[in-house]
Order: sequence, then structure tokens, then C-alpha cells
Amino acid sequence: KYTKEFKLDAVSLVTDQGYSRAEAARSLGINAN
Repeated sequence: KYTKEFKLDAVSLVTDQGYSRAEAARSLGINAN
């Protein structure tokens, strides 16, 4: 469903930029669940 690059970007938002999972999901336009 999502590319490897997309997933890595999502992880980076949380681990590198301090986003919560919910914030990262909103930023990427996806559901946090």
C-alpha cells in the first residue's frame, strides 16, 4: 500500500523530528491506526 520511502519518511518524522505518531499521520494525510 505504501512505498518503502514513504514508510521511512513517516518513521523519520517520529524519531528524528519529535512528532507523535498521530501528528506524523496527520502530516502525511493518513490514519494513525
